Amino acid sequence: MDADIIVIGGGLHGSSTALHLARAGADVLVLEKNYAGRHASGVNAGGVRTLRRHPAEIPLALASRELWCRIGELVDDDCGFEQHGQVCVAETDADVESARERLALMAELGHSHETWIDAAELRAMIPSIAPTVRGGVIARGDGAADPYRTTFAFRRKAGALGARFLEGVPVHGVRRDAAGWHVQAGDGVHRARIVVNCAGAWADRIAAQWGEPVPLLPIAPMMLVTTPMDHFLTPVVLCQGRPLSFKQRANGTVLIGGGRRAWVDRDEEWTELDFRSLAEGARTVCELFPHMSAAVVNRGWAGIEAAMPDELPVIGPSSRQENAFHAFGFSAHGFELGPIVGQIMAALISKGGTDFPIAPFSIGRFATVGDTNR
Repeated sequence: MDADIIVIGGGLHGSSTALHLARAGADVLVLEKNYAGRHASGVNAGGVRTLRRHPAEIPLALASRELWCRIGELVDDDCGFEQHGQVCVAETDADVESARERLALMAELGHSHETWIDAAELRAMIPSIAPTVRGGVIARGDGAADPYRTTFAFRRKAGALGARFLEGVPVHGVRRDAAGWHVQAGDGVHRARIVVNCAGAWADRIAAQWGEPVPLLPIAPMMLVTTPMDHFLTPVVLCQGRPLSFKQRANGTVLIGGGRRAWVDRDEEWTELDFRSLAEGARTVCELFPHMSAAVVNRGWAGIEAAMPDELPVIGPSSRQENAFHAFGFSAHGFELGPIVGQIMAALISKGGTDFPIAPFSIGRFATVGDTNR
């Protein structure tokens, strides 16, 4: 099956790219080795977070949040999006100082989406939080959505606009000649003028075939979910000094994450939970929310994602090949960026550029890296 543009990877960023390209009238084929949302895109915490972003990501995150606020117009589904805020709590003097430094940096950069919330207001907002918490930094416009529902909504809408999806077809090789790109996937070869690498934790293997190896690390962030509890929490809670992402969903279950990692083998697509690390996370939860000591954990899981050494994604054109583009390496915080990354990729391909500042995400920053293909 041939197309003008082939997108490798049908996760959120691949499906978003396909959607925005299809909206522009492009002929798009998406190749996915499993099914859309099988790994990172469908099993993350669903955070729609501008809070605590690296400064380079903030323009993209704020623009993407605007798209989230009207996500139904884009994909005909509200994706379970709720704009209830996210707050990063400070427990110690050192945490407060770090928070103040962060806010000073935001002010220097001209951003006002993060503000300080004092202890009294925080406890009024979250009465069950430990009384020792000193306050925090809040992004009131942030929220969360359902990750698998979101990924499937993007895939479905892209398909409705004419994009084609082939699932269960792993890509084995990508080469270019005078006739264009040849992508070997499954038992066939697919031809295209343009190729987009949205292959997630496997994207470095595509990049290496294009002569631009990158130091990608496959990771598997762990998540826990409890049985339903009485409502006690509206915003998402992060922690300044300890790894934590904590939210209560509409059905009463509590989702606990924060970047703690499972063991992972990406070749076997296998993960194993690290229960010692999960226990440390549970202690953090109980210290911040004492009543959680009575919570019952229902299940845990981990999805395979791609992390970069600087925790910034790779977004933009190939540095070595014509008509080739990358969007990968979101380092466990790419879900919120999904809508805007697709828009950026479509602009790069159809218009030859974007108004967003994507230079910090160039694959060229790894130009001196040796071949790390594993």
